[in-house]
Amino acid sequence: MVKVTFSASFKRVFQKRIKGRQDIENKFWKKLAIFLKNPFDSQLRTHKLSGKLEKLWGFTVEYDVRVVFYFSGQGKVVFVDIGKHEEVY
Repeated sequence: MVKVTFSASFKRVFQKRIKGRQDIENKFWKKLAIFLKNPFDSQLRTHKLSGKLEKLWGFTVEYDVRVVFYFSGQGKVVFVDIGKHEEVY
C-alpha cells in the first residue's frame, strides 16, 4: 500500500477543476482507493510520461481526466496535477 500526499498545486487545481463536479469527484475518490492498493492496477492505466514531464507518471480518472504524480521514495507518492489531458500535459 502506498502513501499519497497532495502537493499545494494539486489541492489548488483540484478545487478549481474538479470540486463541485460530483461525477468526476466520485470517480477520483474511487480511483484513489484503487491506486492506494496498487498504483499499477490495469483500471488506472498508469503510464510514465515523456518529454518535459519525463520524471512524472499519470493515471486515468475518466476518459479525459488525468492525475499526474511522482514517486518520492519507498511507498510514497506525490500528486501534482489533475485535469483534462490538455491541462496537465
